[in-house]
Amino acid sequence: MKRRKFLKNVGATSAVFSIVPSYVLGKTHIPPSDTLYVASFGVGGRGAGVIRGLMQTGKVKMVALCDVDERQAAQTYKNFPDTKKYKDFRKVYDKHLKEMDAIMVATPDHTHATIALPFMREKKHAYVEKPLTHNIYEARLMTKVAKENGLITQMGNQGASSHGSRQTKELIQAGIIGTIEKVDCWTNRPVWPQGVPVPTEKHEIPKELDWDLWLGPAAVRDFNNAYLPFKWRGWWDFGTGALGDMGCHIMETPFGVLDLGYPTEAEASCTTNWVGDFIEADYSASCPSSSIVRLKFPAPDHGDIALTWYDGGILPDLPDELKNDETIGSSAGGTIFHGSKGTLICDAYSRNPRLLPSELMGMFNAPAERLPRIDGGFDGHVKSWVEACINGTEASSDFKRSGPLTEAVLMGNLAIKSFQYKELKSGKKQGDWDAFNYPGRRKLKWDGENMRITNYEKANDWVRREYRKGWELE
Repeated sequence: MKRRKFLKNVGATSAVFSIVPSYVLGKTHIPPSDTLYVASFGVGGRGAGVIRGLMQTGKVKMVALCDVDERQAAQTYKNFPDTKKYKDFRKVYDKHLKEMDAIMVATPDHTHATIALPFMREKKHAYVEKPLTHNIYEARLMTKVAKENGLITQMGNQGASSHGSRQTKELIQAGIIGTIEKVDCWTNRPVWPQGVPVPTEKHEIPKELDWDLWLGPAAVRDFNNAYLPFKWRGWWDFGTGALGDMGCHIMETPFGVLDLGYPTEAEASCTTNWVGDFIEADYSASCPSSSIVRLKFPAPDHGDIALTWYDGGILPDLPDELKNDETIGSSAGGTIFHGSKGTLICDAYSRNPRLLPSELMGMFNAPAERLPRIDGGFDGHVKSWVEACINGTEASSDFKRSGPLTEAVLMGNLAIKSFQYKELKSGKKQGDWDAFNYPGRRKLKWDGENMRITNYEKANDWVRREYRKGWELE
């Protein structure tokens, strides 16, 4: 099929194909072989780690492997010499749809929805790396399609399956630190270039890479090494910055513990860049090198919750209870819950929850374990999804939870983009010291049900991206 026709058909309410294999007719149906047949997309880097977890279950058969960059996929391809390999995900759809139960997607953020939705509409279960999608519209759509088709889904935010996430929830729900008043989250990301100018040099495209397929729904541009293999995270057209990379990990625990939904407000302060005295650079195509994002959520049992995000080396205030020889967490980041009766802190991925002051950890009886534990670390998150697909149960980061979480994270990015966006003053040119209207901090008001910013129209342009012709989602 032509690309435009393919995406239009699979993006519509009713898919053009009507094949419904027997294994999807009942949500709790178990294939006779107890084997999950999976096609994987984006099989280098993090994708290789997910595939490792899949194969460790002993219950997965890899139907097809797909990656636009054979350099990144080389080791995985070597590990599966007899499995069919592709660069174009549509060929997997055309040739293997009837053989598959599920998909795994670990491509760059901007192609998650483009690849996953056609298969999800054909009732294939889905494991999709974090953030679930590149923009809020896609997250809402993925959540809707998963629900309509009764799919077993999992976003790749591994902390959602950690012991620490469950222990934190049990401690807070037992009232150990009282009513939660505010939450601080932080990360050391970005650990790739951000706040940099758009590259202008045209580099030779490596023979192993299909650059057009890699771009997918993004606008066409010359290939440059500034985008690959990992640096795409810092460009708004492809990635979602430090917040998108780590927010779905670090914000997952407060989101789940406090039963949060759509935020009502968001604002941001970001690093600015300068090219001369009083002359500010417009590097808005790149995510900022550091930012602070403030989100407000209604929480059913705690009133309004203020959640503040810090990245790029900026850290929250140290809790008063922290001793001189204690730190607030790992270098990757963490979370602080400020309660009316005390403080609880945990590392990134919800590891190592602990009360402050630290003596309290040995002075009370921990609440009984009432939430099931999942063993196996990061691989356990993957394995639990396989078990859920086979047994017809629910995974720990099902899209009905991870979809709204992703929306909240990406709402923070709307605030960042609003801070970065600059309007050229009338009669001025870029390079004049006062060329732009300095945006300051805009407090965005969010109507979550209708997916709309109500007080700054420009921000609504970023709720859904502009798709390259032929790659539209409908």
